[in-house]
Amino acid sequence: MIRVVIADDHQLVREGVKKVLSVDPDIVLVGEAADLASTLAVLESTETDLLLLDLTLSPIHELDALRTVVARFPGVRVLVLSSHSEERFGIAVLKLGAAGYIPKSLTVDVVLKAIHRVHAGGSYLSDKLADMLVHEVSSSQPRHAHERLTDRELQVLRLLALGHPVKQVAAKLDISISSVNTYRSRIFTKLLIRSNAELIRYAIHHGLVS
Repeated sequence: MIRVVIADDHQLVREGVKKVLSVDPDIVLVGEAADLASTLAVLESTETDLLLLDLTLSPIHELDALRTVVARFPGVRVLVLSSHSEERFGIAVLKLGAAGYIPKSLTVDVVLKAIHRVHAGGSYLSDKLADMLVHEVSSSQPRHAHERLTDRELQVLRLLALGHPVKQVAAKLDISISSVNTYRSRIFTKLLIRSNAELIRYAIHHGLVS
């Protein structure tokens, strides 16, 4: 049996996934969670083979929940289930240790195939994501300027692009105001921009904020 946990902040999504899993006699749902804290609690108390993880569980940056789960539960295979496009997070989640990326638009048979493949030790990559990964490996340069940003710089960029003032960004990330200003300066340099207005336009154009 494949023991699966669902982590998604929308109850309707969880119910839909449960219906999908119920058609496969080799899959058993052993837990579900609506936020990161409860996800960690379920994984701590329940023997789990595979976690279906929605990126929206992360309060600040979409990749934080995945990063936390992989670090604390390296033996649990993670399939990211997301409404975001593969272009936005597909390669990033693979780099962080996820075994696959499933857009929520996929059909039932594909989802079940992905679960079985990952449980068997493989990875699930759509043809589109596989092509992106090949391009990533073969290319010596990042495709976009923001791919040169560190995780922290990307967090600061997104919060600034959402209109949060520097003081609020510092509070949300639990860092000093001077640190935020330093990160902002680095972001401006790497992205070749000169103002918050340009930063916002860049973030919107590249789908870094929604």
